[in-house]
Amino acid sequence: ENFPIANGRTISASQFLRLFLFDDQTQYAPISKLSGGEKRRLHLMYVLYQNPNFLIFDEPTNDLDLPTLTVLENFLQQFQGTLIIVSHDRYFMDRIVEHCLAFEGNGRIKDFVGTFSEYREFDKKQISDGKEVKIEKVTEFEKKLEPKPIVKKEEEVAARKLSFKEKSELDKLNKEIPEFEVKRSELSKLLNNETDYDVISKLSDQLQKLSDNLDEMELRWLELQE
Repeated sequence: ENFPIANGRTISASQFLRLFLFDDQTQYAPISKLSGGEKRRLHLMYVLYQNPNFLIFDEPTNDLDLPTLTVLENFLQQFQGTLIIVSHDRYFMDRIVEHCLAFEGNGRIKDFVGTFSEYREFDKKQISDGKEVKIEKVTEFEKKLEPKPIVKKEEEVAARKLSFKEKSELDKLNKEIPEFEVKRSELSKLLNNETDYDVISKLSDQLQKLSDNLDEMELRWLELQE
């Protein structure tokens, strides 16, 4: 049975296995001989080969190695069905999603048409302007909740103000995060175009380290924004 792809074409099961990095020799190997990463990749491939029209992924970047994740990203970019992704990986989401639900607290959910990076830029503009910004691509719906009023002491409010050192750190993060994102994008492109396993392994290690550093930087950025 062939698998349907874009433009009405199909590929065979063997071609689909090669798409998920199983060479001709590995395709005939017993499952018991596969590595843990290969077994996860095979299970993922089996699910996708059923040609579902609805998929939900919960933190996929936590469980898949980078070569598998790259293949999955390329596959999902062509996916014609409905896809829901829960992920902390901003780069992964930017490549795949085109619609975000942002849970902003106090029962408020913002329905944003665009990537996560586009939403974050929109949110940063709101913060810098100190007011709501009207934008055509955003619609809003709010749950009817009645949150209890929170009374904060004056010293608690004052404590939220950034020190000079923290402001400098935030400025540095605002400059470095985009630079790291460009580097990650460049590494990902190299990984997508590479066929040599040893080179793929080295690029994957570099990409993983860079992604880990970027995650830490973004977490710190969020802490300073609170």
